[in-house]
Amino acid sequence: MAIPIDPVAHTAALAALEAALNQALTLAPEGRAELATLAGSVFAVQCTKPELHVYLQPTEQGIRLMGVHEGDITTSVRGEASDFTELASSADPAATLINGKLELRGDSGALIQLQTILSNLDVDWEAPLVSTLGDVAGHQLAELLRGAFNWGKQATESLARQINEFIHEEARLSPPPLELEDYYRDVQDLVMRVERLASRTQRLRKRLQSQKS
Repeated sequence: MAIPIDPVAHTAALAALEAALNQALTLAPEGRAELATLAGSVFAVQCTKPELHVYLQPTEQGIRLMGVHEGDITTSVRGEASDFTELASSADPAATLINGKLELRGDSGALIQLQTILSNLDVDWEAPLVSTLGDVAGHQLAELLRGAFNWGKQATESLARQINEFIHEEARLSPPPLELEDYYRDVQDLVMRVERLASRTQRLRKRLQSQKS
């Protein structure tokens, strides 16, 4: 059962987790440098039941966690608390995100990049939230954020592969590489046939002209 989170406690909890994330980044300078490439992006976790929104914004200095954001969203993950819990505890988070009830909108590539950075950090997502919100609410919010942003490196690679397969095979937004190679080969063959036909046509015209003269 989802426990409503007091807005004031929610803000305090996000501040505590933000401090923990940035502390982990001080021990991983390469992660901070990679995170800087996402500066200006905003990632949203939008829980519909209970209604709870969390926004993560990478900056050149670290990470900002916010309860409210009125600007553009780079990538959002939307669903019920139970959907995020399923993702966080899944043996195959990538498959759960692709095939489950959660809605992923926006730039999936940016989300994969962020997840790769966060999965390499040694962060206890739960402790700062539990200490501020209590065991139940803190655990639930940790599950939301862990499900949205921290699935592990193996899951990141799997997600990238599954998104690529979805684009090429299911959505048919782009043909697979082998089909492209066959297509280019057919086009080249057609060009050669057209060139040969044009050459034969030119020779016939010259022959007809010479016969007339």
